[in-house]
Amino acid sequence: MNIRKVVIPVAGWGTRSLPATKNIPKEMLPVYNKPGVQYIVEEAIRSGIGDVIFITNRDKNVIEDHFDYNLQLEGVLERAGKLDKLEMIREVAEMANCISIRQKKQLGLGHAVLCAKDVVSSDDAFAVMVGDDLMFGMNPGIQQLIEVAKSERLPVIGVMEVPQERVNRYGIIAGEEVSPGIYRVNKLVEKPRVNEAPSRLAIVGRYVLTPALFPLLEAQKPGHGGEIQLTDALQGLADGRGLLAVKIRGMRFDVGDWAEYLTANIYFALQDEELRDDLVRHLKPLLPWG
Repeated sequence: MNIRKVVIPVAGWGTRSLPATKNIPKEMLPVYNKPGVQYIVEEAIRSGIGDVIFITNRDKNVIEDHFDYNLQLEGVLERAGKLDKLEMIREVAEMANCISIRQKKQLGLGHAVLCAKDVVSSDDAFAVMVGDDLMFGMNPGIQQLIEVAKSERLPVIGVMEVPQERVNRYGIIAGEEVSPGIYRVNKLVEKPRVNEAPSRLAIVGRYVLTPALFPLLEAQKPGHGGEIQLTDALQGLADGRGLLAVKIRGMRFDVGDWAEYLTANIYFALQDEELRDDLVRHLKPLLPWG
């Protein structure tokens, strides 16, 4: 099983992040000194993936532009002698082979993945990474799924435990733990009521899937919210040859949640040795115990 491509849906409106996303795609909101979507692409590259497929819409060209050359800016930096910054922006343009596909109607995550069918259906498997979820650890989140998918030759989804009161915000799985942190999935429920969730294991935006998913998506009727839910089609995989879930190790930030988005900014700023002390000095007076 060779995973060479990743599908990154970026066509949504980002309503959770309004008004900041009125004219700026949520994926381009900065997390410290980079747009959030760049962290997603970098995670894919570190995991050995070279082709990035953006499922986009007519108002998201700025995402494609970010991963392209900007000759005018490069000229300005070169003439100013700012060669370190010149190298930085060229690296962004060269980090991946980017492909864009228009999702002409926003009909849900399942529909967004279906839009990539013609590009990925000839492969053994492909990755899907949702841009709302930033994940960081010693081993990239999607790489943890790829390792299991290759060894077991089955589709794999990423999960993390969430508090019981937040299960209604996620797709939730029920399954049997077949080895530490790995589950054979029996049931998936999209945004269940708090008292009806089969577990606290939430799907967190990382998937390794196979082309067997596409007939299920094509036959899928609208589910929760009137959308084509990826979770519903994944149930078909679980009922068929099988579906695994991996409890992802590392930190996760949901950048559609304002508290987590702001925490992610602080987290990355604290990793910058030149900025850390000054940032802490400014933060202390703002804290009740500062």
